[in-house]
Amino acid sequence: MKGHKKVFIMAVILIAASVVIFIGLLKPEATQTRKCSLIYIPKIRDDTNDFWTSVISGCRMAAEEYESELEIMAPDKEENVEEQNRLLRAAIEKKPDAILFSPSSMNASDELLKEAKDKGIRITYIDSYTKEDLQDLTVATDNVNAGRMMGEYARTLLDKDSKIAIVSHVKGVSTAVEREQGFREGLGDYAENIVETVYCNSLYEKSYELAQKLMEKYPDLEMIAGMNEYSAVGVGRAVSDAGVKDRIDVVGVDCSQEAINLMEMGVYKGIIVQKAFRMGYIGVEETIHMLNGDAVEKNIDSGCELVTPENMYDSDIERLIFPFG
Repeated sequence: MKGHKKVFIMAVILIAASVVIFIGLLKPEATQTRKCSLIYIPKIRDDTNDFWTSVISGCRMAAEEYESELEIMAPDKEENVEEQNRLLRAAIEKKPDAILFSPSSMNASDELLKEAKDKGIRITYIDSYTKEDLQDLTVATDNVNAGRMMGEYARTLLDKDSKIAIVSHVKGVSTAVEREQGFREGLGDYAENIVETVYCNSLYEKSYELAQKLMEKYPDLEMIAGMNEYSAVGVGRAVSDAGVKDRIDVVGVDCSQEAINLMEMGVYKGIIVQKAFRMGYIGVEETIHMLNGDAVEKNIDSGCELVTPENMYDSDIERLIFPFG
C-alpha cells in the first residue's frame, strides 16, 4: 500500500512539474529579446530647462539599461511646430522601431504620424498628446489632476475677491489646455476671479514681460499662476524684481533649481512637480516592452506632487526636487 502511495505522490509531482513547464512555455519571453531602435522628439532640448533635461535623461537611462539605440531629435523652441514636423519627417525616413513624440500641437502632426504608423513604426507619446488617437502608448502627467491640485491649494491662499491671472505656455497644446481646466476646477467659484490668461510660448523673457504687463494692468492682482517651467519662472522673476512677493502669490507647474530658490525667497507659494525623469524612463521602458510583444497599459500616469515651503525638505519631496543630488 505504501508503495502505491509513493508512486501516486511521484505521479502528482511529475504532473505538477509538467504544468509549470507548460505554463512557462506559454509565457512571453523576457523583455528585451532584441535591440530596439528608438527616436525621441521632445518639444525642445534646452539645458536651462530642468523639466526637459530630466525627461531626456530618463529616456537615455532606460535605453542604456535595455541596450537599445536612442536618438534625440529636438526643435530649438517649444512652439516651433514646423521644425518639430520636419524632424518627425526625418525620423520616419530612418525607419526606427518606434518614435517617441511630445507633440507641440494637438493636430499639426497628424498626417505624419499616420504615415509613420502605415510604415509599421510604433508611436509613443510622452508628456502631451494629439486630439486624434494615433498613439500606441502614452506616458504623461494627468494634467487635469495636476492643475486641480494647484487650484485647490491656490484657493487656500485667496479670498472670494482675489484677482488671479494665468501665464500659460503654448496656446492649444494639450498640457496647457488641461492644466488650466484643472486649475479652474480646483479654484471652484474663485475661478470667476481669473482676469486674464496669456501665453509666453515657453520663453522665460516673454513670461517675465507678460507678468509685468499683468501687474500694471491689474494693480489689485493677488496671484499669478504659471502653467509650466518657462511661464512660472518668468513670473517669479518679475514678481521678485518688482518687490511685490508679499502682495502677489506665485504658484506654478514644474520644478527647477531657480524655482526652488524662488520658493526659499518667499516668491513661490506652491509648485506642482512632475516626475519628469520617471516619465522619460517609463516612456522608453514601456515602448521596449511593447516592441517585444509584452502587454502594456495604453495610458500611464507618471505622477506629480504638490511642493510648498512647508514640505519642500521632507525626505520624499527632497528626492523629487533634487533627483540627482
